[in-house]
Formats: sequence, C-alpha cells, structure tokens
Amino acid sequence: MANIVLVGFMGVGKTSVAAELSRQLGWTVVDTDDIIEADAGLTIPEIFEKFGEPHFRDLESQAVAAVAQKSQQIISTGGGAVLRRSNVDLLKENGTVFCLTATPEEIWQRVGHETHRPLLQTPDPQGRIRQLLAERAPYYAQADHTIDTVGKSPQDIAEGILQILDARTPGKVGAEY
Repeated sequence: MANIVLVGFMGVGKTSVAAELSRQLGWTVVDTDDIIEADAGLTIPEIFEKFGEPHFRDLESQAVAAVAQKSQQIISTGGGAVLRRSNVDLLKENGTVFCLTATPEEIWQRVGHETHRPLLQTPDPQGRIRQLLAERAPYYAQADHTIDTVGKSPQDIAEGILQILDARTPGKVGAEY
C-alpha cells in the first residue's frame, strides 16, 4: 500500500491520528514539520521570524518532495502544505490524502494555549483561524477524503481511514494490516 497522507489546519488531530495509524499498521510516521526543523536546525517559529513564511514554504516543499517518494508511511503535513499545488500532486502520486477538519471553535480550544503557532501570534487569533480556514478551504478540498474530527477519538478516525482504504482496494481487505 502507498502512503497515508494527513493534511488539514493546525489542531485538527493530524499528529494524534498519525500516531494511532502507525500503532495499528506498524508504519513509520513522517512529520514534514519535524523534517523542516531538523534540516534547518531551527524551530518553525524561528524560521518564520528570521526568514519569513515564503522561505518556510520553500523548505516545506523540499520536505514533501523528500518523503513523497517512499511507501508505507503515514505522512503528517503542516497546515499550509496544501497551499502549493505541487505539494498536493507529489503527495497524491504515492498516497491517499485525507483532510482532517474541525470547527474554528474546536481548533481554538485545542491550540489556544500553545505559543509555537506563528500564524496565531496576532491580536485576534480566533479571527485569524476563521480567516485562514476560509482562505485554505479550496486547497483542503483537493484531498481525496475529508474527515471531521470533532467529537471523535484518534482511534475512531484511524479506523475510519482504514475502512475507506479497504473499500478502495477490493480483494485486499485486511491484507496489508
């Protein structure tokens, strides 16, 4: 089986769901944000502060290109990875892309206490969440499947993803798991 790719806004559960899928499948989790930080030797907020968002997006595209060619990985992307069509195209070449979603209120509840979110360092972070979700909606719509995470556990979401994948590969139900 090719990769399982998780996209979506910050705080929708990509990291937790990736960990659960890894536990169930025994596959490696690859987080593009972790790759960026390791390669740059800087945290994402430091990259944004020193070089700006366009430079960060270039690093993100490099990370996506590096991981998209391998198989049997759970790839968790940063919330803005879908902003470049080339990233989505690369991820779809060797994977099924799932967009995880949540309401703006739920996202704020999940990430409002975190200080490492450079895009939310504004006077109105909740308004910024709504604005970014609206701007990114057409990009997130490029995913193969969309899953609402509100009120669901990472286990429930992972099971839903695996059921979708089983339905898409007749004759292979359970064969890869």
